[in-house]
Amino acid sequence: MASDNKAGVMNPLQALEQRLQQHGDAVAFVQPLGGGELREYTWKDVDDEARRIAAYLHAQGMEKGDHVALVSKNCAEWIITDVAIWMAGGVSVPLYPTLVAETVRQIMEHSESKFLFVGKLDDWDMMKAGVPDGVKQIALSLAPEDALNAFPKWSDIIRETAPLTEVNTPDMADLATIVYTSGTTGMPKGVMHDFQGLSIVGEKMIKVYNLEPNERMISYLPLSHVAERVAVEIAVLYVGNKIFFAESLDTFGEDIKRAQPTVFFAVPRIWSKFYQKASEAVPPKKLNTLLKIPFLNKIIKKKVLGAMGLDECRIALSGAAALSPDIITWFKKLGLEILEVYGMTENLAWSHTTEEGDQQIGWVGTPNDGVECRIGDGGEIMVRSLGNMKGYYKQPEKTAEDLTEDGWLHTGDVGEIDAKGRLRITGRVKEIFKTEKGKYVAPAPIENRIVTLPGLELACVIGQGMPQPIALLNITPEEQEKLSNGAEKEHFTKELEKLLAQVNEQLDPHERMSTLVVCKEAWTVENNMITPTLKLKRNEIEKHYADGIAQWGKTRGVVWEA
Repeated sequence: MASDNKAGVMNPLQALEQRLQQHGDAVAFVQPLGGGELREYTWKDVDDEARRIAAYLHAQGMEKGDHVALVSKNCAEWIITDVAIWMAGGVSVPLYPTLVAETVRQIMEHSESKFLFVGKLDDWDMMKAGVPDGVKQIALSLAPEDALNAFPKWSDIIRETAPLTEVNTPDMADLATIVYTSGTTGMPKGVMHDFQGLSIVGEKMIKVYNLEPNERMISYLPLSHVAERVAVEIAVLYVGNKIFFAESLDTFGEDIKRAQPTVFFAVPRIWSKFYQKASEAVPPKKLNTLLKIPFLNKIIKKKVLGAMGLDECRIALSGAAALSPDIITWFKKLGLEILEVYGMTENLAWSHTTEEGDQQIGWVGTPNDGVECRIGDGGEIMVRSLGNMKGYYKQPEKTAEDLTEDGWLHTGDVGEIDAKGRLRITGRVKEIFKTEKGKYVAPAPIENRIVTLPGLELACVIGQGMPQPIALLNITPEEQEKLSNGAEKEHFTKELEKLLAQVNEQLDPHERMSTLVVCKEAWTVENNMITPTLKLKRNEIEKHYADGIAQWGKTRGVVWEA
């Protein structure tokens, strides 16, 4: 399979061809089908089904360069669909599986997508009204019942369509995908990535982590987000390892134990949940005592990590936001070094990585191979690499704002670089606020210290123009249940008071919080308080609580929203 390969690397379709030659009969994907049933896909199955779907797209009139959208939770057919779109010469446009109809319409119309693959979804009814008229829809095997009844079905297409024999041979400069950012504000932007970026990141990633075909991974974070797309889909095409898919949130514990991942990527919220659950079973002080007993040390470590399904994990990664130092230290005592990584949609998540043995807590490592980094005006982090986007689709003015003519990307993050070239992120340009005393506060590091308390889900520190910052809190559903008991609420309030004092001790005087406010309503993607990648929508949260904030800023201690 030839292509304009100036970079001297394989494109993702060539990588698939290599997987076929080297591991054709090996299992690539393990897909739960419900009720304990599993389906295993070999690399031959992946290639065959992708070719049949590609042939079907051609039969439906798809032409080279057409945009094809895909909305589904993670499943084997998500990746096969993506590959099929490339085989047919198309550009894939992933949509988050939690979008409301209005956002579906915005993205579908803006991207000019002519087809939509509909897959595994929790609330298709919420989304389907947003699909523009004239878009041809196809149902994946795990699609909702009404989609399976209304659209051509995957199983029928596979059975009735001969595989495409001559697949597309993309040039490196060809557009491969448009990834719409989850966006903490406003209309999502369509980030354009070409085959060169995917190819270079695919090949370089193997070397950073010494990935081998015997690795196991679990796919559960949205594949529509660039981090999971690169860490799972692109990695598996270039390595040939095995991917296990999670069935649901309820079965995640069993899913991860089935996978026994050797490589595990999570966002801080997931690591925090692991830590909180384990701390409820074995409080940190008790764990420290047990780990000091020589003959118990190894047994305890294996047991605690085994309860999470991570006892076989050799590479543990955390990204998307800073992880609490307390959580990193706790896992390190168990023998699991969580390596923080840094990247964003606009650079294919290819920016910085913490190398094993070179961890400096609070820093996200050194630039990846081929990545340059510098600190620009106002302390803004800027990066340049072949993983950088081609630009924002149909937004040349916005592209010019974020991407310089000589290829430097404005990240919007503020940070510093140490003598070893390691990067520390201290906040977002637009998130840093100024109190009434004229002092600047970066909220994210404070929030990371707060959410280490078991029972807390999320924290949002605010304080623009206020005497001192305050923190709005969300508690976990499990903790919410306990709080119907008056004694439990009193105990939790005391724990929060202790937490407030402990965190404030570690902060500069102008950063210290006057109040912790426990909010009644859960912050979810559906009520627009967080993004599909679990980041806070600060503007929305502040707007929602505007009336209360003015009052809470005058109080001290712990307040429960009435």
